[in-house]
Amino acid sequence: MDLRFGASGFHRIRRAVLALAVGIGVIALPGPVALAEGGADPYIDRLAESAETPVLQWSDCQDGFQCAAAKVPLDYNRPRGDSIELAVIKLPATDPGRRIGTLFVNFGGPGASGVDRLRERARWPWLFSDELRSRFDVVSWDTRAVGRSTAVRCFPTEDEQSAFLTSMPPMPTTADEEAPFYDWSAQFADRCARQAGPILNHSSTGDTARDLDLLRRAVGDPELTYHGISYGTQLGASYANMFPGRVRAMVFDGSLDFEGNVSGHAGQGTALPLDTRQNVADGIAAAFDAFLRQCSEAGPNCAFSAGDPRLKWTALAERARLAPIGADGRVWTYSDIVNAAAGLSQPSTFPDLAELLQTLFEAATAVPGLQPVSQAYVGNRTEAYHAIQCSDSIVPTDVGVYSRAAVSEDQRVPYFGRIAVFSSTACAFWQGHDADRYMGPWNRRTAAPILVLNTRFDPATPLAGAEAGAAQLAAARVVVTEGIGHSSMYVPSTCTERIKREYLFTGLLPPENTGCTRDGSPFDPPA
Repeated sequence: MDLRFGASGFHRIRRAVLALAVGIGVIALPGPVALAEGGADPYIDRLAESAETPVLQWSDCQDGFQCAAAKVPLDYNRPRGDSIELAVIKLPATDPGRRIGTLFVNFGGPGASGVDRLRERARWPWLFSDELRSRFDVVSWDTRAVGRSTAVRCFPTEDEQSAFLTSMPPMPTTADEEAPFYDWSAQFADRCARQAGPILNHSSTGDTARDLDLLRRAVGDPELTYHGISYGTQLGASYANMFPGRVRAMVFDGSLDFEGNVSGHAGQGTALPLDTRQNVADGIAAAFDAFLRQCSEAGPNCAFSAGDPRLKWTALAERARLAPIGADGRVWTYSDIVNAAAGLSQPSTFPDLAELLQTLFEAATAVPGLQPVSQAYVGNRTEAYHAIQCSDSIVPTDVGVYSRAAVSEDQRVPYFGRIAVFSSTACAFWQGHDADRYMGPWNRRTAAPILVLNTRFDPATPLAGAEAGAAQLAAARVVVTEGIGHSSMYVPSTCTERIKREYLFTGLLPPENTGCTRDGSPFDPPA
């Protein structure tokens, strides 16, 4: 039955009836349950249309998960040419009789393994509640260039990877430190150009969106139901505008400014470093201020709370700027300490961060050491991040732009400005190029409106950027969770999960000005 015809009045009645029916489980529809007034933009990206639908042969792969491999074209201009393989994982719906369809999830990065993250997080109740998992097969995958899929490999062995990546100079804090940093970035890009092979030129988010449409076809869903987190929102926005009529429901969680990420605004692409134009430093600074306030309010439950945490931070950072701080056999430079303080994505780590800051402030012992790079070479996150991000984004290629921005951003956003400047410097030297990357537009009318979730103080995807990205979409609504941290994946909120779940069931947005709070405080004593 085609549910997509009729006048706008019929659409409104139909949405209300289906919302009730699907919500209570009377019916389960794999197709769209909410339509934009006037219908979706008829545009379809044609490159994927002539590609064959992958055959997914699912097999058990422990703990209730099923795994499969999908063959997709390396180059969508040659759909019958060379193919690559995508590693796919599924947690089947727990109530097959009430199953709505498949919920595809991209956990962000880019470069993170979707297979690993679904295994780790599929049963986190604040991310995927029992109610949600009862109605959807939850599916993720290692995108092209990543991990267990056909991957970008810039080193012949794990040992060489480890040796080179651990030799990366620290974030430059003075002009004298910039040349070695730029040299390392250029060497990294050169190694990838020599070693990675053809996948280096076919790693963009546009090609991953085409892969996603083939995966949608492979599971038999006529339209896509999707939850994208962090970078996954860029993938979601690309899909929504490349295949606008195939959107059933999409949640963007910890969302980006899509135009800002790809090209910048008003000529920013070649004039400002990637994360600088995304205002990441502002997001980190606001999140760190909120962290210090929350620490002070937590009292003795936060190790850094005694006295004035803000004054203590200033004293600690300025002391480290003069000379490194040694503790327990480890030397902490100014760059080390600032980057540690900026690690605010996961509130569950806030107590440890507070203890670290207090330990350093006291110049005492028992400071945690560096985490060794010891995972198997299936972990290619650094290479994959750059292969995807550098393919997607226009960035400055003149190192002078970065050097000048380091000075101005250090003044504009003390302590954290340089982090955003130097976060993607290797892209200035990158030699891969995907001619089929997606650069917009971002406002094609989708078959269903899009739900955007963001925390108030997100250090990685600042709220202002999420609001800008939502404004670029044809139909979207932002729901803000009051809290610190990156996305609902790391900021537990029963309220946020409920809103997301109800939207994914029905395709209907919550009322305007809906908001949520996080569950408890990261400084609450363990239950």
